[in-house]
Amino acid sequence: MIYFDQAASSRPKPPEVGEAMVHALNSIGANPGRGSHLLAREAAQMIADTRERAARLFGSSDPRKALFFPNATAALNQAIKGINWSEGDHVIATVFEHNSIRRPLAYLQRKYGIKVTYVSGNDDTVSLENQLRESIRPETRLLALTHASNVTGTVLPVEHAATVASDHGIPVLLDASQTAGHLQINMREMGITMLAFPGHKGLLGPQGTGMLLMEGSMDLEPVQHGGTGSFSEEPENPQQWPEKFESGTLNTPGIAGLNAALNVYESDEHNNVPRETMLGRSLMKGLQAIDGITCYSPDKDHCQLPIAAFNVLDIPSQEIAMVLDAHYDIAVRAGLHCSPLTHDFLNTTQQGVIRASLSKYNTEEEINRFLEAIQEITASYQML
Repeated sequence: MIYFDQAASSRPKPPEVGEAMVHALNSIGANPGRGSHLLAREAAQMIADTRERAARLFGSSDPRKALFFPNATAALNQAIKGINWSEGDHVIATVFEHNSIRRPLAYLQRKYGIKVTYVSGNDDTVSLENQLRESIRPETRLLALTHASNVTGTVLPVEHAATVASDHGIPVLLDASQTAGHLQINMREMGITMLAFPGHKGLLGPQGTGMLLMEGSMDLEPVQHGGTGSFSEEPENPQQWPEKFESGTLNTPGIAGLNAALNVYESDEHNNVPRETMLGRSLMKGLQAIDGITCYSPDKDHCQLPIAAFNVLDIPSQEIAMVLDAHYDIAVRAGLHCSPLTHDFLNTTQQGVIRASLSKYNTEEEINRFLEAIQEITASYQML
């Protein structure tokens, strides 16, 4: 199979990832933080090593504030719902947000009566900055934004947005679900207060892993409560980090795999991006040359992930994806991609969008075979 659904979940994984998970499952097996015996200590040390590696890679000053979650969605929920909200508080987000940000904000609107402004930026740094400045109010408590659209791959000018927020003392939550592992991210240098990312996408780690990293003195209230392995006599969660936010048993095999993936990324940090970028540009150029194809990704001069978003004529995107799967053994993603505001912006709510997304393991030969398939499919529909 040609796997062009890397933005949903990466495939294949580096062999080190599976090896680390099997070792944690079969050779360690113990519960970190729930005992003082050798195996529990080994599990706890692996957890601590992963925190330190993630903090180092993403520019967080304190590894204790590198928190583990089952996925980026859970991390974003903790970041958003953990703020002490009051009626009338205000949040700024973008129309490119995944439902992992939009739905928690909708929940806060319903529960607390907060206000939310969604800005577009029109793929332009100056426009985004102007819209942000115009949207800021005295009661604005948070800027929540995706680093890159999961639909089109468009990378937002995060540093510029963070500077605007910093000028007004507003914390910044960055959803790096699509960019972690593809782009270098440094929280301190970029002005990011909270960073959420999954392990299983660009970082090439396992599913069931995600992290929330904090920078600075901002505090949160935990959204989950329970056993933490320490201060068991207290009725409330411990107030120390990270235990305050990590009730229940951690996904030790998953975190072991994430640690291995982070280690691979760290050792190959400067070598994977150019190849992905080259393949993505080749894919987009080929699609743009096919009559009947509408492309939604930005032009070549705009910062872009290895994602191509497009449609074939006026055919439903899901139908094209089914044809690719059944007749060409090619996996892509189609539909609304859990990002309805993006489709409102693109005017693709009815048709959806076909998304082909790449990793460093894809090849030029696969790009050529994919383009041949799209050419054949388009031509067949044009004959009907």
